[in-house]
Amino acid sequence: MKRACISLLIPVIFLAACGGGSSTVNNPAAPPPSTGFEITPTNGLQVAGVAYGSVVSSGDMSGLVGNTGLTAGGSGGLAKPGINAKSGGVVQMVPLPPETHDCLADGTVTYTFDIVDPLILAAFMLSIGDTFLVEYVACDDGFGEILDGAIDFVVDAFSGSILSTFDTTMTMNLTDFRSTIGTDVTTSNGDATASLDTTVALVVSASVSGVSMMTNSNISSELLTNYSSAQTVDLNFDPARYTMSSSGTLDSSQLDGIVDYSTPVMFEGLGTDYPNSGELLVRGDSSSIRLVAVDNINVLIEIYSNADGTGTPDDTISTTWADLAAL
Repeated sequence: MKRACISLLIPVIFLAACGGGSSTVNNPAAPPPSTGFEITPTNGLQVAGVAYGSVVSSGDMSGLVGNTGLTAGGSGGLAKPGINAKSGGVVQMVPLPPETHDCLADGTVTYTFDIVDPLILAAFMLSIGDTFLVEYVACDDGFGEILDGAIDFVVDAFSGSILSTFDTTMTMNLTDFRSTIGTDVTTSNGDATASLDTTVALVVSASVSGVSMMTNSNISSELLTNYSSAQTVDLNFDPARYTMSSSGTLDSSQLDGIVDYSTPVMFEGLGTDYPNSGELLVRGDSSSIRLVAVDNINVLIEIYSNADGTGTPDDTISTTWADLAAL
């Protein structure tokens, strides 16, 4: 079940269904409810694992707003946004031509800027309507992840300074955006609206939402519809504290039907550990499961013969995060 993911914000990525998308023009309609798909003790672990992967991976998309070339988001890992040294001279240019730079280990990344008001950019701020095209060619920054493909960004809102901290919302379009980790390859095409807020000292808050996201990997394909996700990382603590919540509809080739998922209790955790608290509710046609984080090692899967996950569970499965990841 393991596959490549865009590791940008929450450091607990380990399951399937990494984020992607489908284009604004060709967004498919939300799939109809599956007929006859029941969640049972036989398939409960698989359903829980794939759905939790969607929670984590959809949130990763929000971290991509740090990859415009003007902020130090980088191609992997959580970084405090600030001015990117390799683009430090760009704000002096009018108009702004494409700039191609070598990635830290191998490959290249090209930034193309279309700026509404160069004077605002010269003051280290962005304007609504500013656009950025980032094109990766076998870009390896030494984080164990190689990026290819293109991302378009359009600024929907911005406050603060790209030199220090900011709060921004951007619309993103991905074109054959490919993340390769070892032999695992994940390809995404699509769009999302994402926000990134770094204005609180040592706290990064991110959210993402959209109509649909389509992702293909070595082993599966996933379509998320009507999805949203929110994450925070608080570096004022050691280890850092994080939160994670999400909802959406998932159509996965790993499952025999379509499910809805939500987090009635927000996930919380420390550092790079798995969540130590929180719940994920996954609903089939007339059945459901609750994935309950007992602690950062153990997980309880509760299986219900109703779609609300209420009352006394019909069955329970005790497992660990590690075993769930290894499915």
